[in-house]
Amino acid sequence: MTEGGNLHSSSSRHGNGVTVVVLTHNRAQEVLRTIGHLVRLPENPTIIVMDNASSDGTSWQIADRYPSVQVLRMDTNMGAAARNAGIRHATTKYVALCDDDTWWTEGSLGSAADAMDRHAHVAVVTARVLVGADQHEDPTCRAMAESPLPRSADLPGPAILGFLAGASMVRRSAFLQVGGFEPRFFLGGEEALVAYDLIEAGWSMLYLADATVRHMPSPYRDAELRRRHLVRNALWLAWMRRPYASAWRETRRTLERVKRDPAARSGFLEAMRGLPWVLGRRRAVSSRVETLIRMLEPASDIHRSSCVKREALKTNRSV
Repeated sequence: MTEGGNLHSSSSRHGNGVTVVVLTHNRAQEVLRTIGHLVRLPENPTIIVMDNASSDGTSWQIADRYPSVQVLRMDTNMGAAARNAGIRHATTKYVALCDDDTWWTEGSLGSAADAMDRHAHVAVVTARVLVGADQHEDPTCRAMAESPLPRSADLPGPAILGFLAGASMVRRSAFLQVGGFEPRFFLGGEEALVAYDLIEAGWSMLYLADATVRHMPSPYRDAELRRRHLVRNALWLAWMRRPYASAWRETRRTLERVKRDPAARSGFLEAMRGLPWVLGRRRAVSSRVETLIRMLEPASDIHRSSCVKREALKTNRSV
């Protein structure tokens, strides 16, 4: 297996043509819970778990309890980029993504796949996310539902310019066409670069409230590290894809945060250290795509603030 992965078990099930790729790292009990929900889905999807070099026995525990589930174990923790190997390994047209603390609900895979069947230009469908035991709606879903982007009359949901990797279905060919998740982004806003490149390549993305993903936030995460990555990756994204004036505006906004948040300061410094690498990969989006991005900037600021607040409330224990 490329990218340091080794196939531990396999399955010939293909359900209705959908594969679910689950990303995990050192959360054996949580990923086992997620798999338990996925194997009971009526769509009977193929399930591939990307084990990001876990040291808690994740792979063998999955193999023992769910032998039909495929496990690709990475030799190192590759963050979001481990999903690339899972999507390449899939043989189905559509691949649903989830994390070890999220899972698709009954009928939702079918709804998302049907939407993509009917609209060949759609590369990503993001589902509605219900959080916690009380199943409250993730605030990002409200922003997507109220997207100001132009919407085709026949689309079953609003057009969007971003997605939630733990709650989205991708068209495998489109995802691979733009190269997937950038390994150096690791985790934290890694979806945005893929989204910009998909829109630039002529694909569309939509939010589908008829599809639902449950999210039971894990207490095992490093909130400060994630805030640092969010700041770093937002700057890298701006410098790689935005016109210089827009990239400078993003930089100035970040400098304001640096004054108040030590994690943001660390993220800014990391971004600066990576500047030569970023500029070597700079490819500014077209004016068409930049116009769409500018339409969403107020909502993006709200979403970014919401992400930071949520991360600050989570237990600071491990990556």
